[in-house]
Amino acid sequence: MKAIIAVPATLALVYRAYSHNSLTPLGILAAALTATAHAVHPWNLPFVLLCVFFLAGTRVTKIKADVKTSLTLNSQGSTGGEGPRTHVQVLANSLMASILSLLHAYQLHMRRDVVVAHREIPDGSFCYKWGGDILVIGIIANYAVVCADTFSSELGILSRTSPRLITSFTLRKVPPGTNGGVTLWGLIAGLLGSMIIVATALVFLPLCNEETKGRIGGGESWTLEQKATLAWGLSLWGVLGSLLDSFLGGWFQRSVKDVRSGKIVEGEGGIRVLTSSKDTDAQSGEGFEGKLTTDAKAKVLHGEGDNAVEKNPILSKSGSAGSSTKDPYDPKDKHRASHFGDSKPTRVSESGLDLLDNNDVNFLMAFTMSVGAMALAGWYWEVPLDNILKA
Repeated sequence: MKAIIAVPATLALVYRAYSHNSLTPLGILAAALTATAHAVHPWNLPFVLLCVFFLAGTRVTKIKADVKTSLTLNSQGSTGGEGPRTHVQVLANSLMASILSLLHAYQLHMRRDVVVAHREIPDGSFCYKWGGDILVIGIIANYAVVCADTFSSELGILSRTSPRLITSFTLRKVPPGTNGGVTLWGLIAGLLGSMIIVATALVFLPLCNEETKGRIGGGESWTLEQKATLAWGLSLWGVLGSLLDSFLGGWFQRSVKDVRSGKIVEGEGGIRVLTSSKDTDAQSGEGFEGKLTTDAKAKVLHGEGDNAVEKNPILSKSGSAGSSTKDPYDPKDKHRASHFGDSKPTRVSESGLDLLDNNDVNFLMAFTMSVGAMALAGWYWEVPLDNILKA
């Protein structure tokens, strides 16, 4: 991409992110580096896809933001909703595309050297032909899936119907914002996001045409059927990426629900949300989180074990939390202490295993779908994957 276009465009993106508080300071730095990696490519396509994804993603985030903030809670205690995105979130969505963009730029550079330095005819083309460079499919697929996932999450939560947990055999209803929760409106929104990226790609992709036919590094002109196949294939692939994100989130990312309000608690910047220690104890059976709390207090109070922990008046009457088997809420126990339910956990696990956070899930989905799109395109076009970087 020409520097006279790339530099002002990158500065404009940085200024917009700063003025609209869309990104944290480190997020702005990561976005600027990502934009630079995309601008290195000779084509405008990668940089334009990055810009369209950023602008479209931040726009849908603002749609009915006041309504969305009332549907979830923030782990810091405030109302829910998206704050400024961090550098980790930026890289989770764009790192794979950055790598593929740099690889394809290198491939085009090698192809140019074959013609200029060695006076040979390259195997590939400088325009994009049917059955052309597989890396380009990976770049488009990356932004198709992450844009579909963003649209699905930001607009699907506004659905009037309750989301269904896609990893549940009964497809049980879950609160809005639950990882793995899907709605029909969310899927339609995901398709819209995917189609925006694919339509942009078809406009800015330097497709081979009648003028390039017969030239060195040229190719046959695309037919209407070929364009439609590429467009619908990548658009539907974006929706599949959004569904994969839901499956991964439903299986490997824990959704935490606030017991008092029944709302999902969201972690700042996509990080994990901790549950109450009693809920953790019930799941693990060992009270690991409680042990960490005890150890921390022991260091501060210069003691060890239970002696270092302040006494809970409720637990001290009914027995210690670790040794008592009595239920402090048992109505048959006439000697139970009076309280207001403050021994019950306030945050419980709604679904999922606590193995990945939201950023891990996003990157794993983008990586899987980008590689999968390249593999599928290679199979469909009968292009060996060992020729992926061939000039």
